[in-house]
Amino acid sequence: MTAFIDTIDACLPQTQCTQCGYPRCRVYAEALARGEADINRCPPGDVTTLHALARVLGVGVKPLDPTYGLHRPRTRALIDEAVCIGCRKCIDACPVDAILGARKLMHTVLEQECSGCELCLAPCPVDCISLVPVAPAAGAAWPEYTHAETERWRQRTLIRLQRLQAGARSPASHTTATESLRRKAEIRAAVARVKEKRRLTAHK
Repeated sequence: MTAFIDTIDACLPQTQCTQCGYPRCRVYAEALARGEADINRCPPGDVTTLHALARVLGVGVKPLDPTYGLHRPRTRALIDEAVCIGCRKCIDACPVDAILGARKLMHTVLEQECSGCELCLAPCPVDCISLVPVAPAAGAAWPEYTHAETERWRQRTLIRLQRLQAGARSPASHTTATESLRRKAEIRAAVARVKEKRRLTAHK
């Protein structure tokens, strides 16, 4: 069964975007192997993934289910470092560890590692993350992704998951209620400063 799941997982672009309704590409692959999910739930993979999954699973090709989104050209995240407040929310959301930064310090996106999953957009309290287009890779298995990229994202996702699981088992990793409240207060104050800066800029 594991080998079968591996084969299915290799058909997926590994963006880890969760649009399919599962938290990771691997979990979607497991659901497909069990016959619990349909093949048309991966907008990033588009027709390439649809045909690959149909071949592996021995089923007919069908169009993407718009319930899970439509295919869009590939993009990557870009952080406006002048506006970033260093809250780490985007870092916590990134499934492939493509964002670097420390609390209260500006963050930056590793261009070559960003899968364009867009999961960092919603948590950002100051809307300092935008999406920029990525040129299609010539001769790639997918129109927008290479096998080298998808394999790297798969490995980075696995390493991140293992790190989070190890941290959850460590008693020292649990944030106290006081520390949590302090962090939230810091973020609120930083957001207020950014809003005031934008207000003043708009009135100049």
